[in-house]
Amino acid sequence: MSNVKKLIEKIQQPNGIRPEEVEKVLGAYRYIPARQKGSHKHYLNKDTGDLITIKQENPLKKLML
Repeated sequence: MSNVKKLIEKIQQPNGIRPEEVEKVLGAYRYIPARQKGSHKHYLNKDTGDLITIKQENPLKKLML
């Protein structure tokens, strides 16, 4: 889980993070890729039913957590 913590810290940096790294973090929180439409990928948490949409640009802009 320490790799996920490092990625979460990286997300909060101003120079962003790659979409593949976000997918690793979401996977640690039990999100799975649900679908992709154009440049946006949707991740679904099967436990809670929450849906998160991430734009597939490299690098992503800083996320506010």
